[in-house]
Amino acid sequence: MERSAAKAAFIIPTQVLVTAWSELGQAFSLETVKPASQSAKVFISYRSQDPDLTLAQQFYEALKAAGHEAFMAGESIRLGENWPERIDRELQQSDYFLLLLSPKSATSEMVTEEVRRAKQLQDLRPDGKPVILPVRINFPLSSPLNYDLRGYLQRIQQREWKSSADTPKILQEILTILAEGREAVFSEEELTTSPAVETLESPPLPVAEPELPEGQVDLASAFYVERPPIESHCYEAILKPGSLIRIKAPRQMGKTSLMARILHQASQQGSLAVSLSFQLADSKVFADLDLFLRWFCASVGRKLRLPNRLADYWDEIFGSKDNCTAYFEEYLLAQINEPLALGLDEVDLVYQYPEIAADFFGLLRAWHEEAKNRDVWKKLRLVVAHSTEVYIPMNINQSPFNVGLAIELPEFNAEQLQDLTRRHGLNWSSTKVEQLMAMVGGHPYLVRVALYRIARRDTKLEELLQVAPTDAGPFGDHLRRHWWNLKQHPDLAMGMKQIVATTAPVQLEPIQAFKLKSMGLVDLENNYVVPRFNLYRQYFRDRSTSL
Repeated sequence: MERSAAKAAFIIPTQVLVTAWSELGQAFSLETVKPASQSAKVFISYRSQDPDLTLAQQFYEALKAAGHEAFMAGESIRLGENWPERIDRELQQSDYFLLLLSPKSATSEMVTEEVRRAKQLQDLRPDGKPVILPVRINFPLSSPLNYDLRGYLQRIQQREWKSSADTPKILQEILTILAEGREAVFSEEELTTSPAVETLESPPLPVAEPELPEGQVDLASAFYVERPPIESHCYEAILKPGSLIRIKAPRQMGKTSLMARILHQASQQGSLAVSLSFQLADSKVFADLDLFLRWFCASVGRKLRLPNRLADYWDEIFGSKDNCTAYFEEYLLAQINEPLALGLDEVDLVYQYPEIAADFFGLLRAWHEEAKNRDVWKKLRLVVAHSTEVYIPMNINQSPFNVGLAIELPEFNAEQLQDLTRRHGLNWSSTKVEQLMAMVGGHPYLVRVALYRIARRDTKLEELLQVAPTDAGPFGDHLRRHWWNLKQHPDLAMGMKQIVATTAPVQLEPIQAFKLKSMGLVDLENNYVVPRFNLYRQYFRDRSTSL
């Protein structure tokens, strides 16, 4: 349990707080901890290591002393309680999400998943809660975040904690925000983050940085492994007028890394390259097709450094799609002399809004078709990356997912994994490669985590394989994230329970099997389903009673 939240409504004696602050070496005045006129519910997300743990405990006690309800997993979840259900329930009920973000938690899949869930709830709840309050713990604002966290926290001001001397000031700011019921977070600070470059000294992030490299490129990962002929096919396609490339795979398979390389290849060949993540859109943008397409046009224009001229091209007499098309055709594409390679990432977010998705994807397909006949649309080359299939009913003649170049990213094969071990400075036999693949297959992220640990001499292969399917192992965070997701979908949890209960392939309902595969948990063998890796078979089998 690496983060958390807590709920309790009793007041701690003031002498407890005095002791707590003195232990931190602070002369903290109890005058700053006054009972709140209105109680707020605060979910504290943290890792159970110091200084995160100590700081979370201090915030927990102070918030309760001020009359607020706080949830902190270590304090609030009883032994034997179903923690995924409890955490999700507390998130749903919380007003504020206090995120203690340390270098360790910045690479945690569970922390990323908690933040994703908090952002999702913001979109769903009319009051826009929970408000996210990020505090970086010995983690400078200039340090890079993984792509998901960077997107989720893009427009949220963050406070930096460097020592216990910062604790009273940060706590006072939090208490003030809660007392006033404000949504604004902390004082203005400019965030400058740089693309993450993996080295043997820095752990692999769960999500690759998809930003377009500029100038002499530092690739998203120093350990990127090409999967021929995928890269060469994509590099050829992006240079073709009006091309459309669709990249599909479960999470952590390298979609964003591939997109970054495709866009870089386009820029090297004279195209303007723009990447746009739908994570950056506020929830209200998805409430209306007209607002969404305005945001889309303005965002691409801003990336191209062109002035916003929506007012000149948006005419209410015409429909939103027609206005959007005119903005691209008559303004954005007309203003540039070079081709435009436009990468669209996290399009899965659009799937949650069926009416918008059908119109938007139909629009992309129409532009792709226009390029066959009109020169202006030949300038536009699209790269679309998504993690799952479109679950919503869409007219097959409108969907962009049955045109263009379709790319499904496979796992690494034994030869590619062997090459990756050499890049980590490991002189492995084919037997060792086979042993690792027997546990995690050729899953790019899991393989990289394993090799990172071994190359740093934190563990040996034999030891890693022994603890791999446990919460204490190097994949514990990854496994808990999947478990949490399954617990939120009982039908999928029951399907997974059936699969791991036997060594034989299992037949499930088609939709059940399809969704489990889209999550990356299973493989399909004809009409039957098997666990994707032994890692998943063993982990979920050991927890089958709680699925």
